[in-house]
Amino acid sequence: MATSEEETPPWKTTIIVSTSLRTHDVIRMLTAQAHRIRFSESVHSGAFIFPLSGTAFLLVHPGDLPESSGDSGLTDEIKAFVQVHRNSFLLLYAPFNGGEELKALSVVQRRFFGGNLRVLPVRNSNDIVNGMLTIAKATSKPLADSISDRMSKARTFIIEKSPAWETLSERL
Repeated sequence: MATSEEETPPWKTTIIVSTSLRTHDVIRMLTAQAHRIRFSESVHSGAFIFPLSGTAFLLVHPGDLPESSGDSGLTDEIKAFVQVHRNSFLLLYAPFNGGEELKALSVVQRRFFGGNLRVLPVRNSNDIVNGMLTIAKATSKPLADSISDRMSKARTFIIEKSPAWETLSERL
């Protein structure tokens, strides 16, 4: 008997990518998985946009970040990216083994704390692809609705059938 993962076809989507990433390893990996790649000069340099899920990712190397929390060209570019894309992620590309990479991560987190930018540290191209596809798939319209429905059903089941909830209800 096949599991549900084997029965469902692999998820495919269209991705709008900055032309600056045309030769990046990630493009080769996404193409090998049969995703539709559309290059655009009008998106931010280093950006991956998933239109069906409404998510956008900006690939940044820690060496490109400012040393202090002061503004730089890249900081302004990240601000503009966050303003354009409501559901935005910063892919901080580094091995994260040294103090300098951790310092860069700390600078970005402090600078954009409280905003809608989420920082996703990635070590290699495989991490980039897996992270982007996992987030984009989970937030794409059909799957997001399915996940929401399953969570609602699970919550209802827990409330109706859980002995812990019964005990709590009796005490109130």
